[in-house]
Amino acid sequence: MRKHFWWIIGALLLFSISVISWKPTSAIKTNKNIAKTFGAKEFFAQYVSNIYTAANLQQTGMDAAVFQKAVTGYLNLKLANKLAPNSNVITVVDFTRSSREKRMWIIDLFNKTLLLNTWVAHGQGSGDDMASRFSNNNESHQSSLGFYLASEVYMGKHGRSLKLDGLDAGINSAARARGIVIHAANYVCQNTINQTGRLGRSFGCPAVSPEVSDRVINTIKGGSMLYINGNDSNYTSKLLDETLPANSIVPDTTGIAAMASL
Repeated sequence: MRKHFWWIIGALLLFSISVISWKPTSAIKTNKNIAKTFGAKEFFAQYVSNIYTAANLQQTGMDAAVFQKAVTGYLNLKLANKLAPNSNVITVVDFTRSSREKRMWIIDLFNKTLLLNTWVAHGQGSGDDMASRFSNNNESHQSSLGFYLASEVYMGKHGRSLKLDGLDAGINSAARARGIVIHAANYVCQNTINQTGRLGRSFGCPAVSPEVSDRVINTIKGGSMLYINGNDSNYTSKLLDETLPANSIVPDTTGIAAMASL
């Protein structure tokens, strides 16, 4: 009788283990897909974090989330062959910050280094110290958010300047027609901040100090990416979709996330 009792107990335990460990085939497939997606996003986040840390961007006031947006757009443009070959430099402008702060960053993604952190002006129509209004319309004197291609150099009324092509339809696509360019402006300096409590403002151009204008232009001209971030709930961009960028990041031989050859 006792033997029968233990046999029954053993059978019940075996059945319980089988039931607990069994999953429908569809559930297993779903979990594999989730793990694969999560892994890609994880490696992408690690890739962005590695550059952010190596370039000491936190110490300069760069917001990590803004940097991730910029890198996402860069990789989408790179994958679509919209940037110059071997273009590893990105420019980020964060108009959520005061004009008194150095809110323009030029970063070499390949070498994980910060090339320049400097002041940049926003448009008169966008606000005083803080930029809060943005437009794609001519004569608005407002800045436009989004992704740009830093294009060709020319000599204009502000001297040596750099033309910009807006890449977000309806958001900044009128940049060239509006004459939105990078140029030098005497009001972009510490002295103006000391006198007025903020930088001077442009007619919508991301104007920089004459002391660094040539350096900025020479570093980013010819097809690199510029991203302008700002507080605007209406701003959307296909270039912020992380799907393709995440899938372009793979672990290297040490397990560290690295960009696949593009």
